[in-house]
Amino acid sequence: MGCAGFTCSKNSLCALNILYVMVSLLMIGIAAWGKCFGLVSSFQVVGGIIGVGVFLFFVALAGLIGAMKHHQVLLFFYMIILFLVFVVQFSVSSACLAINEEQQNHLLEVGWNNSLTTQRDVEKSLNCCGFSHMDINGSCAATCFHYSTCTTCAAKIQEHAGEVLRFVGGIGLFFSFTEILGLWLTYRYRNQKDPRANPSAFL
Repeated sequence: MGCAGFTCSKNSLCALNILYVMVSLLMIGIAAWGKCFGLVSSFQVVGGIIGVGVFLFFVALAGLIGAMKHHQVLLFFYMIILFLVFVVQFSVSSACLAINEEQQNHLLEVGWNNSLTTQRDVEKSLNCCGFSHMDINGSCAATCFHYSTCTTCAAKIQEHAGEVLRFVGGIGLFFSFTEILGLWLTYRYRNQKDPRANPSAFL
């Protein structure tokens, strides 16, 4: 029964980390695909997504190697990193779900004013000009600008911003609970003796 419990914990932990590896590779692939096809021209956005993907990949890889080899030190540091990731992710997810419309509009405007590249991306993809007002004498990446039929981008962004925040918050909370599961599995697995090893070699 001890062997079955050990094997079950090991397989569960490996499966969870394989899921994290797949998610990290998906994040890196989507960011690279968006950049290559010109969907996102901002290096900060692409770099940020790829950076998070690479970080998640290495954390998952450490957990996977630690689980396969029953490596005490690696599993210990994996638990610490996973707990820190959980705290940050849970906080951000809760903020996404709790934010009201006024705060949402303020954050959108701040993000809009901080990046000209993001402005061009949004104007081009949503076919709109300006955030809350359109400058006729200015420049705009949208095709509607040449025909003077554009609406402001704030209205179009706000249509979907609430849904996106709820979606991101929900996904974040879901993965937060998988991290709690990962912490419990790692703690349980780390304190189990490997039946195949010499009992006196267990620390």
